[in-house]
Amino acid sequence: MSIVLTGRLLQVLPQQNGTGKNGPWVKQDFIIETPGEFPRKICISAWGDKAKEVAGFGEGDQVEVSVNIESREFNSKWYTDVRAWRFEKVASGGSVMPPPPQEDDIPPPQEDDLPF
Repeated sequence: MSIVLTGRLLQVLPQQNGTGKNGPWVKQDFIIETPGEFPRKICISAWGDKAKEVAGFGEGDQVEVSVNIESREFNSKWYTDVRAWRFEKVASGGSVMPPPPQEDDIPPPQEDDLPF
C-alpha cells in the first residue's frame, strides 16, 4: 500500500547501521506530525540511499513523504513498517519544492551544443 503523508518534521532519530546476509545496511528513522484537528505523530523509516536524503531536511520543515506500509507476522505477533521511498519539502504556500540537485543530477556540458 502506498500513501502520501504531509506534515512537519519533528525529529530525526540517530542513524542505525549494520551488516546482514546481503551486506551492509543503513536505516534512518524520523518523526513527522500531520496537520489537522487531531494531529498524529508517525515514525517513518528510510533505508539505504534514501536514509542519506533525510539529512537534507531540518526539524520543523514541512514535508511530503511517499511511504509504503506493510505488516508482517513473527512468532504470532504482527509488526508494521512505514518505509519512505520519496520525500519533498513543502513550500509555505503548500506547493511542493523539488529536492536540491545532487552532484550526480547535473548533466555534463555538451560541446556539440555550441552555436558556432
